[in-house]
Amino acid sequence: MTNDILNNKSILITGGTGSLGRALTKYLLENHPAIKRLVIYSRDEQKQFQMAQEYPESQYACMRYFIGDIRDYERLKRALNGIDYVIHAAAMKHVHIAEYNPDECVKTNVGGAENVIRASLETNVERVVALSTDKACAPINLYGATKLTSDKLFIAANKIKGNRKVRFSVVRYGNVMGSNGSVIPFFLKKRAEGVLPITDPNMTRFNITLLEGVKMVLHALETAWGGELFVPKIPSYKITDVASAIGPECEQRIIGVRPGEKIHEEMITSSDSFTTYDLGKYYAILPQVPVWNINDYINFFKAEKVKPGFRYSSDSNEEWVNVDAIKMLIETTFISRLY
Repeated sequence: MTNDILNNKSILITGGTGSLGRALTKYLLENHPAIKRLVIYSRDEQKQFQMAQEYPESQYACMRYFIGDIRDYERLKRALNGIDYVIHAAAMKHVHIAEYNPDECVKTNVGGAENVIRASLETNVERVVALSTDKACAPINLYGATKLTSDKLFIAANKIKGNRKVRFSVVRYGNVMGSNGSVIPFFLKKRAEGVLPITDPNMTRFNITLLEGVKMVLHALETAWGGELFVPKIPSYKITDVASAIGPECEQRIIGVRPGEKIHEEMITSSDSFTTYDLGKYYAILPQVPVWNINDYINFFKAEKVKPGFRYSSDSNEEWVNVDAIKMLIETTFISRLY
């Protein structure tokens, strides 16, 4: 950041012991040493214990670890006392588990989002960035539907903030390379068996690295006016190319699409195109009725409106990573696992 808005600020990350939460913590500690307080809020005590071994409060004075569930409003409100910025990463995210446990998914992803918004308003938080997913775009599964609902809640929160200076925004991106439960670590474990299960040979996905995800969150934290849904310009890959990069000698066995799974993912639908702007490195889907002047926003960011009917989908993407590029990314991300 050119003008570091994180100096002397207190930041709370919900779901802070997850893949992105840990990556954010590492990046913030290394690049923003003037942070006042960094609070890791999650319900998994074992992961907090492990994270505290890596980033002990005795060595990192800004670190705090707070056991809590976003479904518990009072606990969350207490945790947000004195917090300036919130990064909302907590979610129930496994598609097939959400399909089998729908009520639990709704409680966490929708009820939890409402709690984050209410608690942020009550404690005078200044900025909130909520993490979304490509599965929230034209969703066909419950996970995607709950995350779309969450997105709408955070965007609409800008209309109910009154005279508070808080800004709510959302970042939406594709599969995070190396995150817990993602395909690459799964294939790395399966490689020794000589068979890599492929749901559908035509399947494509967007790909973003953890570092790119971190930088996007911080970009939204710094630049959002409130109500934007940011989408990165990132490449796609074919699931068969990922399998070939990890296990070139392995059999690729077709097992069929799992419940609630898409063959291709979208991040911007043609219906979104009428309020979508190209900001350079990112797209931004703007609220239909923003709380600021749209022309001021366009002029400030030199934003260009996309063509009507534009859609951003993993199968029609202009940028792709091939087998060799995937190998290089994997070796960079998982080098300790490969050698």
